[in-house]
Amino acid sequence: MKTALEQDIAVCRVCGFLNALEHRHCQRCYATLYARKPDSLQRTIAWLMTAILLYFPANFLPIMHTRQFSQHYSTTIVGGVVDLWGQGSYLVASVIFAASIVIPIIKILVLIWLVLSTHYYHVRHQRQRTLMYRMTEVIGRWSMIDVFVVAILVALFQLGGVLTIMPGIAALAFAGVVITTMLAAQAFDSRLIWDQATELEDFYGGDSVHSSPDNNSI
Repeated sequence: MKTALEQDIAVCRVCGFLNALEHRHCQRCYATLYARKPDSLQRTIAWLMTAILLYFPANFLPIMHTRQFSQHYSTTIVGGVVDLWGQGSYLVASVIFAASIVIPIIKILVLIWLVLSTHYYHVRHQRQRTLMYRMTEVIGRWSMIDVFVVAILVALFQLGGVLTIMPGIAALAFAGVVITTMLAAQAFDSRLIWDQATELEDFYGGDSVHSSPDNNSI
């Protein structure tokens, strides 16, 4: 079965209309047409590097400052998980640990693997790699749960000199990690994974390779 690219057809990413590749603009909404996302791998790498740089301050700097009477103390993400676990809140501690620490790391590692495997023409396990990509899109947004917890606490506990909770700089850095990983997932074009399999079939079938994974635009 031929792919849309082999039939010189591209879908408009704005309105979803199918267009012939001979048109540089969608015939319905006049948006610019691309057979593949332009500079997909480069943009994904750029967003991933930003996420990695933000990940360290997000986990090592205070995410929340608490002032109770005359006492003032700060809490990091890991410190908060340890405190919740020590207080017996095992479920809450596990959810925050998974959403704030495990999921961002897994998402970054998965996207790095997808970029490297696509760049170096890894033409096996296309279905598994596509499933991994879809999972990163689904679970990525749930990493924001820690930022939501801080925002709720800040809104609820403002009791003057008795108890005051303020967000730390890590909350901003962590929100940046979540946003940049989501943008990295959106920048990656999963169709490049299947383009490589098609090129390999064409090569062994005697046909010339008709496109390159890095040649994303028309």
